Amino acid sequence: MTAETELEELRREIRYVKDRIEILDCVNKQARGHDRHDADLMTSVYAPDGIDEHGPDVNAGPEYGAWANARHSLVFADHLHNITTHTCEIDGDEAHAESYVIGTMAGKDGKTLAFMGGRYLDRLERRDGAWKITLRRCTIEWAFTADASFLNSGAFKGFLKGTWDTNDLSYARPLNLDTEPAVRW
Repeated sequence: MTAETELEELRREIRYVKDRIEILDCVNKQARGHDRHDADLMTSVYAPDGIDEHGPDVNAGPEYGAWANARHSLVFADHLHNITTHTCEIDGDEAHAESYVIGTMAGKDGKTLAFMGGRYLDRLERRDGAWKITLRRCTIEWAFTADASFLNSGAFKGFLKGTWDTNDLSYARPLNLDTEPAVRW
């Protein structure tokens, strides 16, 4: 193998790793948007003609954030979407990814916590140098509820609590110990 061939192979490998990271960042950005109820962040990962299927509901990507926030707000007071196992197959400017998600949703009643496990099945395309979701199909594999009353027991008094807006401390730049407003339990 010539030095030129080796260099070209190394460039391909670097591009592949960079694409994998950008695709995983896209998936994670969408999950973060969910948990902060940041519709702009959520929809920024969809192509303009992207589509999202969540159960019986199919939404255009640019409309997904507002729809998801409205649906989650109906029954939940808080939630976290955790991306775990992630696989990805890249073929040029198209990719197919499967991302496992564990969602924890605190009920508005303050007493229930729903746990759900599923997967995001995504087709993505690189357009204008950026990876975007062109199709997302969501599965639910399992779900159960648990008692969440311990959250209100006082055991967490003083701990930071997330908010569903850009006042959440995760948006603060720079983040300092005295950054306000800080919502606490």
